[in-house]
Amino acid sequence: MESGRKGGREGERERDRERERERERERERERERERERQRETGRHRQTQTERERERERHRQTDRETDRQRETERERDRKRERDRERERERDVLYQERIHLTRK
Repeated sequence: MESGRKGGREGERERDRERERERERERERERERERERQRETGRHRQTQTERERERERHRQTDRETDRQRETERERDRKRERDRERERERDVLYQERIHLTRK
């Protein structure tokens, strides 16, 4: 009879140890889920930072493109002014020639 009681207590202790091991495994799984959430959050922040950097690169590129376009417009305006002056000179020259022939 004594051995039956002892076996019962031993079985109970074994079940207690098994429950404790299961609780520890569950705590470890929870810690792993938390670490994964932290990694995801870190990736999100990193991704957000990368997006901000990419936007800034685009802004910089846009500013450079705008400067180049403005430079080209200035060149075009200068060329047009030069052409206009050339046309005026040609007209004056033709008038002078016409006047000298008379």
